[in-house]
Amino acid sequence: MAINQSAPSSAQKKAEALPYDISVFEMFSVGVGPSSSHTVGPMRASNRFVAELIDEGLLDRVTGVHVDLYGSLAATGAGHGTMSAALKGLCGFVPETINIADSEAMIERNSVDGTLPLAGYPSSAYGVTAPGGEEQKVYGPVVKYRELDMTLRPLTVLPRHTNGMKIAAFAGEQLLLERTYYSIGGGFIVEGDEEATGGASLMNPPYPFGSATELLEMANEAGLSIAQLKMANECSLRSEQEVRDGILHIYRVMKECIGSSLARVGYLPGPLKVRCRAGAWHRDLMVEDPSKSPEFAIDWVNLIALAVNEENAFGGRVVTAPTNGAAGIIPAVLHYAMNYTQGIRHCGQAARDQAVVDFFLASSAVGVLYKKRASISGAEVGCQGEVGSASSMAAAGLAQVMGGTPEQVENAAEIAMEHNLGLTCDPVGGLVQIPCIERNAMAASNAVTAARMALRGDGTHRVSLDQVIETMRQTGLDMSHRYKETSMGGLAVNVVEC
Repeated sequence: MAINQSAPSSAQKKAEALPYDISVFEMFSVGVGPSSSHTVGPMRASNRFVAELIDEGLLDRVTGVHVDLYGSLAATGAGHGTMSAALKGLCGFVPETINIADSEAMIERNSVDGTLPLAGYPSSAYGVTAPGGEEQKVYGPVVKYRELDMTLRPLTVLPRHTNGMKIAAFAGEQLLLERTYYSIGGGFIVEGDEEATGGASLMNPPYPFGSATELLEMANEAGLSIAQLKMANECSLRSEQEVRDGILHIYRVMKECIGSSLARVGYLPGPLKVRCRAGAWHRDLMVEDPSKSPEFAIDWVNLIALAVNEENAFGGRVVTAPTNGAAGIIPAVLHYAMNYTQGIRHCGQAARDQAVVDFFLASSAVGVLYKKRASISGAEVGCQGEVGSASSMAAAGLAQVMGGTPEQVENAAEIAMEHNLGLTCDPVGGLVQIPCIERNAMAASNAVTAARMALRGDGTHRVSLDQVIETMRQTGLDMSHRYKETSMGGLAVNVVEC
């Protein structure tokens, strides 16, 4: 029996009608923890607001600002760092380049003297880039800002998305500018009624696939792998060398994130007193498995996933993959590919670099399907949209670099998501720690299994990736709001925080 598919949403219809692709550099972007939707997105939104103040010539008139957070942003904002992220964006910090120590010093200064430097201090290295993309920075006034200037409205959900925020700027009592933003997952933001293509930087690409079916048809007609097809689309905006260099940079940031995490000791931030485990696990594995024996493959997968998500919990620098809450899955599976697959493990550096590029391209092609046809936001469809999508993407990437055909790559992605359907987002205490960190390890192992299963077949299977994506979307719509990043159900209400 075929899956009963409900009518697509208006946003989905728009997305399918537009000849666009979402770049690998939107699906994988450098940011900070602990959440892409609740930290990275609000920071980008508030920075965008200040940029508009500059564009409208209003910045120097501003004497005060007010921020309203709605729905999930308000409900779990304290645990996700949403409030401070919004302030940091107003002060010129952006996720890609933020100096965490400097930004925390600014927050501390605000708590002491109640001031906020809109667009940044002239003496700092930060500031909002002037409209038009010029290199010079624009700095604004230092305004008064107190805790009362931010209002949390957890029980009010704006019509478009549960992750809503409004920002208003005033000159005395006069309203100068007010904007509504939605953080729709993965660090993507949209404003007001803006079309939800979020990140659609590749307009009119040679292969504008809107479904897995189209992706396979285009790949087979052109005689391309999934990775090659995605590279062709990326080259509609950048040169192939620029794409390669950018992907390898993303990979280096992932490895730096792991290294930073392995040096940490003690407990993760917050009241849960979750112990840092990655560093100790790493020391043990270096003794037990110095030569990367297959016997320890899953131990290493678990370690890498934990390391990335512990660093994310600290608010450190991570790569959205496609979200922060699921950031450990793709690095963990990529570590498996580089160290435990015979076709890559003993290759030279050039071949290893090519495997990294192909892994990211294939996985991002699958990520685009979830972004276009469903959601990667835990606040919208539960954790199946974050961890499930990441597991599916990782399985596709692994199948690609292990020599899979386009059909096998699609099959791997389908298997991984099929067994994440219904996964709830119920973070204890609103923190991206329990169950999020261990869940990344489980999903990474799931991705490895899915890829290996797919490669045992010929790519033909009963349930298609398009069907499982639609099922995920419908399941997310049916899911109670208590299980969609509100900390009002599930583990969040059954586990005592202290």
